[in-house]
Amino acid sequence: MSRLAQTAGLTDVQQEILSTVRNFVDKEIIPVATELEHRDAYPTEIVEGLKELGLFGLMIPEEYGGLGESLLTYALCVEEIARGWMSVSGIINTHFIVAYMLKQHGTQEQKDTFLPRMALGEVRGAFSMSEPALGSDVSAISSKGVRQGDEYVLDGQKMWLTNGGSSTLVAVLCRSDEGHSPAEVAAAPHRSMTTFLVEKEAGFGEVRPGLTIPGKIDKMGYKGVDTTELIMDGLRIPANRVLGGTTGRGFYHMMDGVEVGRVNVAARGCGVAQRAFELGVSYAQQRQTFGKPIAQHQAIQFKLAEMATKVEAAHAMMVNAARKKDSGERNDLEAGMAKYLASEYCKEVVEDAFRIHGGYGFSKEYEIERLYREAPMLLIGEGTAEIQKMIIGRRLLEEYRLQG
Repeated sequence: MSRLAQTAGLTDVQQEILSTVRNFVDKEIIPVATELEHRDAYPTEIVEGLKELGLFGLMIPEEYGGLGESLLTYALCVEEIARGWMSVSGIINTHFIVAYMLKQHGTQEQKDTFLPRMALGEVRGAFSMSEPALGSDVSAISSKGVRQGDEYVLDGQKMWLTNGGSSTLVAVLCRSDEGHSPAEVAAAPHRSMTTFLVEKEAGFGEVRPGLTIPGKIDKMGYKGVDTTELIMDGLRIPANRVLGGTTGRGFYHMMDGVEVGRVNVAARGCGVAQRAFELGVSYAQQRQTFGKPIAQHQAIQFKLAEMATKVEAAHAMMVNAARKKDSGERNDLEAGMAKYLASEYCKEVVEDAFRIHGGYGFSKEYEIERLYREAPMLLIGEGTAEIQKMIIGRRLLEEYRLQG
């Protein structure tokens, strides 16, 4: 195990799980990640291995066939997987968020229907909030669900759907104004939003009547995992597929999911930064200039010291945010801080490792080139740095409000 990013207070079960995942990453992911990433190939064999390890059901309760583990255990597993290849952690993250939302907010029938199959990886989850003109302004969602008898008819276009092609269950946030006057909707747009559970076939094109997944979006990095649009045109779903059975709660469902998702993104940042440090410290001891390994030059030692400190700090903050959520306490402040710090530090550590590699870092033969393209996604995923700072600032003002 690495000297960096150790976590105190883990149980024997947690340590065994993490050891198993790390061994899987070292043997099954790292050796093939760069080649698969360059081809933008979906890691089918890796995903099958994750199913066998039970990671798709890691946080799903045992009564539904999962392992019933904590958010901390999950985040530490994500950290290990992202250390191998960040795209693989994205494949399980959206699945995990949908399972978490079902566990926390679903009706008993919805839990019984989906969670056992999600634990096995037979049903694969994705969630969808963003739209082409939306950005971070969730209140501006225009996709709409209209009730017609025992069904809802959904129309709209969604964007940046991770696992859009490979998923078979998508939690989609739409506007549903029933029970609210136009004035109420204008005053509090979030009260008119509903999460719909949309079942579909895996693949691209028209995956069910009224629902189209056009194809993969070509990206700078974060390849392998399919990122897509989702187009609903007269999509009909049963009324019992409203998450929780009640309209108007979708914004709260999604924000709860995103809160744990931010811990996940922080964990990804920690994992990518750890791998970048490993590559940098290894290369620095092999590459020689002026008659000695560059690791013996003070300038490189300073870089390694800064990189390692950032890895440690980000990991500690991520662990704190996960433990806060596991305790049942509100953790939006801690999750926002962890996501913000870990993603920024990840970018900086990767860039320093890139600089240590010199010209070779620019070559696709070296793993650091892939990490250099992957790190920027963490700066915008699950809310930009600016959004995190808004959340942090508002929560700090609540905590430190002047009296009188």
